[in-house]
Amino acid sequence: MKKIVYIPLDDRPANLDDVIVQGHAAGLEVLTPDASVIRNRMDDTGEIEGTEVVGTSGAVYGDTSAAGQFVQDHAAEADGFILSIDMLAYGGLIGSRRLRQDGGGDYPTYDPTTTTLLDTIAQLKTEYPNKPVFLLDTVMRLATTTMAESLSIEAYNESRALMMKPRLAQSEFDDVLSGYDLQPDGTPYEDTIHFSKEDYYNARKHKFKTNRYVLEALVRDAGVDFVAFGVDDASTQGVQANEIHWIENHIDEWLSGNGGQNPERAIILPDADGLGHSLMARMAGKLHTEAPTQPVKPVVAVRYFGRDGSEIVNTYEYMDVHTNILRHIEIVGATFTGDGRSINNPNYELELLALTSEDQIGAAIAYLEANREAKMPTIVVDFTRNGSAGLVTTPELLNSPATGSLFGYSAWNTAGNKIGMGLGMALSRFFFLKKETQERPLGIALDAHGSLLFKRFLKDYSYKTIEIANIRTESRARTPYTNVTADQNMKIFNTPQDYDDLTQLLRTNMQTRTAELAAMPAFGIGTSAPTCVVRRFGVPQGEAAPNSNDWRFAKYDSASLPLNDPGFIWWRAFEITLNPKIDLKRAAQGDCE
Repeated sequence: MKKIVYIPLDDRPANLDDVIVQGHAAGLEVLTPDASVIRNRMDDTGEIEGTEVVGTSGAVYGDTSAAGQFVQDHAAEADGFILSIDMLAYGGLIGSRRLRQDGGGDYPTYDPTTTTLLDTIAQLKTEYPNKPVFLLDTVMRLATTTMAESLSIEAYNESRALMMKPRLAQSEFDDVLSGYDLQPDGTPYEDTIHFSKEDYYNARKHKFKTNRYVLEALVRDAGVDFVAFGVDDASTQGVQANEIHWIENHIDEWLSGNGGQNPERAIILPDADGLGHSLMARMAGKLHTEAPTQPVKPVVAVRYFGRDGSEIVNTYEYMDVHTNILRHIEIVGATFTGDGRSINNPNYELELLALTSEDQIGAAIAYLEANREAKMPTIVVDFTRNGSAGLVTTPELLNSPATGSLFGYSAWNTAGNKIGMGLGMALSRFFFLKKETQERPLGIALDAHGSLLFKRFLKDYSYKTIEIANIRTESRARTPYTNVTADQNMKIFNTPQDYDDLTQLLRTNMQTRTAELAAMPAFGIGTSAPTCVVRRFGVPQGEAAPNSNDWRFAKYDSASLPLNDPGFIWWRAFEITLNPKIDLKRAAQGDCE
């Protein structure tokens, strides 16, 4: 089994647990540092005056030196590397946007501590030139981090509103750095109340210098194979615009890109928490092909059920949904023809069904079922509800057995997150099945895929659409404080006893949700007609490799959720740990046809 050293963006499940399981579903062993090394937490201590919380503290960030040492310690045994710049240089995503009293010195010697940490990646590529090294980096988001180092929701709202306002257009690197506060007419913006905009701009300066160092020193000069820049929490205008354009221009200038992108070396797009999934798929493609230096790229097509993606720009993004899908297709190591849409692309190997309007779900289900009958690997991404699975679309999906045979699915959080998770899950699985013929690794990977698909519905729908409302209501009703929204940080804003009670409520209710979901026709666990999932691609007589149009099947057999598993990993209702386990049993030939 190939081994991947993976340094995640942080330890939230979207960036850690799910990517590890995705790797297992693709026959990859994923090596990550100890939990203490990559631990990230928001504030856990409150400063109280009467019935009000007047401050918070206690945020935790990852250990950058230990993360870098982990890479070095496991470099010899690894077959490839997926490395988060934010974790290696700043201790994680929230660490990369900590407010600073200075923005560092002049580039490229802006911060010797940071550049020394980053130079270990260049050294890695020198020592192991034939091992793929993929990087994920983020362009700093618009807003400050809520509940980290006493930054409040008021600071979040004020910073995001100010940073979304248009800036004076700048194209030179130093001008971008010095122009963060300039309106289009060249005058500065108003002073802030709830946070220091000077310290915020210093954080941006430092992070943007790191973005440049990654693109110039690591990818262009040191030959690192690929970098995905994710623009975290963005807008169609604002303080990020000059940074985005500068990166796009230099992907073209330094890496022979076109239109600000180069599918072989660097992509920039709206996403952060989906990048680990996307790069794990790209790694599967690199390692599971006969000629890894020039892997054959599968063609992915897109079909919309509702509004076309070119007409939709997510609230937290700067790129329309269709373009975002195409850029993600390139990150995962696939390709598209024409404009990427199914109707203009007759020869494709996988199809992404994008749900953009609730009233089209009937047509989408019929098409999904036809794809299942035709043995067309299919991905579903649900855009009908911001941040979670649709109330109308999801019950319909779960009532169709074809849903259980999906190669990828997501409805989690922003459009970019959904796309990265769904495509990453599908393509990593596809690359594996195109290569693997041995029964033992196929069986291990199958259970991982089933568990991840089940989890996506359990989390994106059962929790994020339905159960979260119970947690929020209970948390807010129990708080002793009058000036906070309790479920934003239950560790501080609820009593210790109430926090324990909320955790137990979560665990009890998610057991019920697990049983409900398992029995739905999409999985059919415990029923007389368990649903079938693709176990492997067959190898027809006379063919050398598995054929993706010749499927072998397994049936969903059991589902379980550890009693002590669900928990509020960052103290808030928004994000929980959730690790269901699905077992599948091999079906007799012809049993699932």
